[in-house]
Amino acid sequence: MKQLLSATSLALAVAIGAASIASDAIASDGAEFYKGKSVTVVIGYPVGGGYDLYARALARHIGAHIPGKPPVVVQNMPGAASLTATNYLFNVAPRDGTVFGAFDRYMALLALLGGNTNIRFKPEQFTWLGSLSATKDDAFVLWARKGAKVGSVEDLRRKGGPELTIGTTAAGATDNDIGVILRDSLNLNIKVISGYPSTSAIALAVERGELDGQLIGFVSTRVVKPEWIKPDSDMRVLLQFARTTRLPELPDAPTVRELARNDKDRRLLDAAELPYQLARPFAAPPNVPADRAADLQQAFIRTTEDPRFLAEAEKMKLEISPVSAAEALKLIAQLAATPEDVLQQLRNLR
Repeated sequence: MKQLLSATSLALAVAIGAASIASDAIASDGAEFYKGKSVTVVIGYPVGGGYDLYARALARHIGAHIPGKPPVVVQNMPGAASLTATNYLFNVAPRDGTVFGAFDRYMALLALLGGNTNIRFKPEQFTWLGSLSATKDDAFVLWARKGAKVGSVEDLRRKGGPELTIGTTAAGATDNDIGVILRDSLNLNIKVISGYPSTSAIALAVERGELDGQLIGFVSTRVVKPEWIKPDSDMRVLLQFARTTRLPELPDAPTVRELARNDKDRRLLDAAELPYQLARPFAAPPNVPADRAADLQQAFIRTTEDPRFLAEAEKMKLEISPVSAAEALKLIAQLAATPEDVLQQLRNLR
């Protein structure tokens, strides 16, 4: 593992330098290359969830910033918490600048942990575009319906107390892995039922009373389930993840760091929360020609500065705090530098 992480760190150093150079490069054949072509955005989740909403919003505007202004189409490719799409982007998708995609923020950490034979990608080798969010004004929150036996953080922490049954998508997905961390590391009374096809399906199961709660981004909730946030809602937030401080909108919900019992817990949370700085990641396949990589990276950043895109994002109540390609690679380097004992803790939780 040490040899693997050392090799990963070296590859990341080279990739970061390449991303920095590419982002400043001037494409020579961009408009000519994209003439008569379209660009495809592969989305690793079904229609209607947070990743889909962010990716479709980007797709509606990024074409205007790619040389030649090619049409942009979206292709949902759900499966295994976006692992299907991630493997496709790395191994199958054309490497010519006509395809990029969106996948789960936890994919990079999942690859670094190792042990999953279905992982066929190396995060540092993607042609990174960046992330639409660094979770500056968002949080991953634990919702509970008012009819559940667990009604407070105190109930969650009480030894032998009632369990809060939550639904998740699949191993490697944010909701599942955070649920397992809350259950097994912080010893909260949570029962995790995985295998739901989407966050929308989980929310429906909660509303039907089949589940007690759900882990989901607060911004995503605001977009897809705004009725949960209303003062007279039958839902309440018990805690928030990926925050060092409480969101102003959720002053009564503690952060998981407030619930950490010792330094061991806090070191684990440091690693588990780092992917949230790449909360809405986008990447193209490896080895895209440098000039076209620059085209896509520049188009991504210019889209995040586009008043029309920002107006739509505000209307949709999406949280936009962009991360560049070079910054994304630096964050992956931080993940790769996670101490081995912490990585082993994370492996033991899976």
